[in-house]
Amino acid sequence: MRVTTVGVVGAGAMGSGIAALAASAGCRVVLLDIPGDPDPASPNRSAPARTGLQKAIKSKPASFMEAAAASRVRTGNTADHLSWLAECDWICEAIIEQPAPKQELFAKIEALMKPTAIVSSNTSGIPMAVLLEGRGERFRRRFLGTHFFNPPRYMHLLEVIPTPETDHAVIGAMRSFAERTLGKGIVLAKDVPGFIANRLGVFGMVATMRRMEQHGLTIDEVDGLTGSLIGRARSATFRTGDLSGLDVLAHVTRGIGATTGEDFALPAWVHDELVAKGKLGDKSGGGFYQKTKAGTLTFDWKTKEYVPQQRLEGGDIGAAIRLPVAQRLPAIKSIPGALGAFIRDHVVDAAHYTLTLAAQLAHDIVAIDRAMEWGYGWEAGPFQVMDALGLDWLREQFKAEGLDIPALLDLAQGSFYRQGEYLTFDGTYEPIPGIPGRIALAGLAASGRVLMDNGLSRLLDVGDGVACFEFRSKMNSLGQGVLEGLEQSLRKVEQLGFNGMIIGNEDARAFSVGADLSLVSFAVSAGAWDDIDASIRTFQNATMSIRRAPFPVVVAPAGMTLGGGAEFTLHADAVQAHAETYMGLVEVGVGLLPGGGGTKELLMRFTGELQQYEEVDLFAAVKRAFKLIAFATTSTSAFEARAFGFLRDGDRISMNRDHQISDAKQRVLDLAPGYLPPLERRVRALGREGIGNLEYALWAAKEAGQASAHDVRVGRAVAYVLCGGDGTARDVTEQDILDLEREQFLSLLGTRETQERIAYTLKTGKPLRN
Repeated sequence: MRVTTVGVVGAGAMGSGIAALAASAGCRVVLLDIPGDPDPASPNRSAPARTGLQKAIKSKPASFMEAAAASRVRTGNTADHLSWLAECDWICEAIIEQPAPKQELFAKIEALMKPTAIVSSNTSGIPMAVLLEGRGERFRRRFLGTHFFNPPRYMHLLEVIPTPETDHAVIGAMRSFAERTLGKGIVLAKDVPGFIANRLGVFGMVATMRRMEQHGLTIDEVDGLTGSLIGRARSATFRTGDLSGLDVLAHVTRGIGATTGEDFALPAWVHDELVAKGKLGDKSGGGFYQKTKAGTLTFDWKTKEYVPQQRLEGGDIGAAIRLPVAQRLPAIKSIPGALGAFIRDHVVDAAHYTLTLAAQLAHDIVAIDRAMEWGYGWEAGPFQVMDALGLDWLREQFKAEGLDIPALLDLAQGSFYRQGEYLTFDGTYEPIPGIPGRIALAGLAASGRVLMDNGLSRLLDVGDGVACFEFRSKMNSLGQGVLEGLEQSLRKVEQLGFNGMIIGNEDARAFSVGADLSLVSFAVSAGAWDDIDASIRTFQNATMSIRRAPFPVVVAPAGMTLGGGAEFTLHADAVQAHAETYMGLVEVGVGLLPGGGGTKELLMRFTGELQQYEEVDLFAAVKRAFKLIAFATTSTSAFEARAFGFLRDGDRISMNRDHQISDAKQRVLDLAPGYLPPLERRVRALGREGIGNLEYALWAAKEAGQASAHDVRVGRAVAYVLCGGDGTARDVTEQDILDLEREQFLSLLGTRETQERIAYTLKTGKPLRN
């Protein structure tokens, strides 16, 4: 069963987000909503679906991975166009969270769906058994729950909720499509109210508010305690509420409370002062937090007014946040005062509730941990947190609170995880189930598959004669240790006779943020210009060594791929990018130009594409490269990187980060038989005429107030390199352009303005316009 055409019914935030994700992945999508006008002849008949699509197109962060993907979505209404669903391989219902309208819709879908279609509900808490009332056997076999998390593009979790009647082939097909095509991490949940993540997440939200009131803390204090400090997302509690929507939170708490009989009532001030007054979070411009020109304001639940945000940082908490998560969590035991009392109560509440309900919600504790990590952005799931806190400490806290000792805690023999195994619900320990398609670099390192390690980088054997070179510096910045590690690794791979090498890592934030600016600044202050020149040569040689290696090198970028990180990527034989790759040559932001081969590579790539044609204007290629560099253009996805030209048509994109290293490995193996390094390239450089054209554009930008004098100087340096110098048109080699790159890089670095920009960026993390 292959899914190529998707139908989504319901064009609200979730439905349009699911449609945008499927379209971004390459599927054809039908997006339907209720009629916007009772008159069948009205042009507004399908307005709700069109409006949902437009909101998805304009949303920030973007729902679509590239603007062109929106053309794959066809909008309509459920009165006139429900028959379009007959062509769909997967039909996803995402309408109002009430059983009756969903049941009515499923009755209509049952009558028209094709025999091989899969039907699912994106309900956030209504049991599947309720939704299936009245449906026939064929429908029941092809039905399951698919609970996405908002926003669907960015949240990795997809809870799949089969029923006892769901065909196993349907579960397998849905899982395969969601993992491979949509890029999701799949957790199989039991058919209970709230499933796994929402049940635990909603409890956590409500319990947190109640403890906040008990201890008299502020929203700012609570978010400072319930975020990174305890291994959770930086959005913590209340910022997460604003992201998901307070109306959604209120609806889900009511729904789960009604179906479970548990008390999930939100405090009155949330309903009366926020939800009732339309303060629903980001969607309405403010909720628990409100952004203003003067800065961020926080809702004071005591006075019912907004006050200036007061971030909780410094002291014991600031010191603890800098520790690894396994050490960070035990540190909360010693935080003094009301802050410490609150956070200890908070983790104890969460642990007891999770232990009590675990077997009802999931098939194993691993599913629970992954659900909270993937659905809420936690560094460590609930059972990993309990292990870090210590099970004996938890028992003491439960007793002190007058709570019972959950049976699952009694089964644990010191910890829930040990040596690659996890505690099952029957008290035995079994191997932790792998994530399908994932090659875990950390796991390979732990099992002794390290071929080289210099502390800042390492080379791992990923099997089948393929190695992976991994950066391990802060934010994977490219300093001397990484460059030396690359040189050693290339030699090692050749000596071992391997098929080839991947350059990639598992960092959730960045493939690489580029060169280490602090080292550059230090060398400038010391006047070590010969050393700086040598360092630039070393960096250029490193990027070129990727291209010149006698075996295929595949780069696997994900997240921030900036400056030197982009230059490494540009020089690969092939790229296996994760869909969420944010790639750009951003050096102009600190008053420099790409000096590690990036300027050269865009010139060679774009000009090479054009000069095979007769009577073509090569300035178009120069202009294209100039705009990307001079405006520090950065892609918002790998698909956009391809549209910009950072990726080539032959480069590939992995939707699922868990699959990326495995996909890159396969790419190496595909390229290895008969591999020969690419030949050195020559292109026609335009010289003085091309520089003149670009200088006019720079002058116009300065006159319009869009560029400072130093911006113009940096732009001229970029133009000088892209045009092969200020002479007549000539043929240039890669080395010619690399020499010009290095010359202009040093010239800019010698200016006061560039040095000020570097110093400011190092201090603030922001660019300086001077």
